[in-house]
Amino acid sequence: MVEKIHGTSEASWAQVRTDYMSGLGHLFPALKDVSYGTATLDSVPTMRAVPEGSEPQRVLLYIHGGGYVHGGVEGYRGLTGRLAKALNAKIYAPDYRQAPEFPFPTPIDDVFAAYRAILSSDVDPKNLVLAGDSAGGAMVVTMMRKARDAGIALPAAGVAFSPWANLTHSGRSATVRDGIDPLCSVEFLNKLARMFLAGELPTHPDASPVFADVHDLAPVLIQIGENEVMLSDAIRLASNLGEARVRTSLEVWPGMSMSGICWPVSCLKRIKRSSMPSGFLMMR
Repeated sequence: MVEKIHGTSEASWAQVRTDYMSGLGHLFPALKDVSYGTATLDSVPTMRAVPEGSEPQRVLLYIHGGGYVHGGVEGYRGLTGRLAKALNAKIYAPDYRQAPEFPFPTPIDDVFAAYRAILSSDVDPKNLVLAGDSAGGAMVVTMMRKARDAGIALPAAGVAFSPWANLTHSGRSATVRDGIDPLCSVEFLNKLARMFLAGELPTHPDASPVFADVHDLAPVLIQIGENEVMLSDAIRLASNLGEARVRTSLEVWPGMSMSGICWPVSCLKRIKRSSMPSGFLMMR
């Protein structure tokens, strides 16, 4: 099923990307009471979602998933629009370049450039939250690390949905959960990893945050489904963060697989039911 949906050859990925985003956009269309537009953050094209009556100081930088290969912001209008309404915040979603045309480290560099551009505007870091799913969830942690190492401000918090935190797929769940999730097999993840890494080691800390130094980061909320192949690595990432004295909350959702972890309706329900205090996500 994965190959049928996502294609089988590297040459097909540009069209696969378009078709995948079109499908997501059809399933989860843009909201009528949210204004969608575009912005450029340090040369990175970015989608902007602003709900009616939003508080201008609240900003969420959303990093879309897709394994660094087949994602795109057009398919995230439904999710970002609902997040914008729930958080009463402006959402910025960088349309970063992807593999195989632009492999590692280009996607990460693009998102970090967008993050720095937001900080150089009038946004107070205390009112800025990073969030993302899959590859985007991993980049949430990577962006905070890069900000720390560059000596620039960190966001108030980070939220990682189903983070693709270990491109070696060495966690136990990669074996015992493989085949349960119809949209995310280990074979498929390995294909994405090879295209993204383009010869770089999968243990590079910017590619796999489970191998990174994660001290002195902002609070992190990780949400993942119990049926995901990436479960063990999400647990490992949360453990590493906790060991580094980073305020961390890990939530494993029963019966959930990656095919459902980030869909807009369940996503919002899980955010609102999160064990983290409401202020963590600027919700009042």
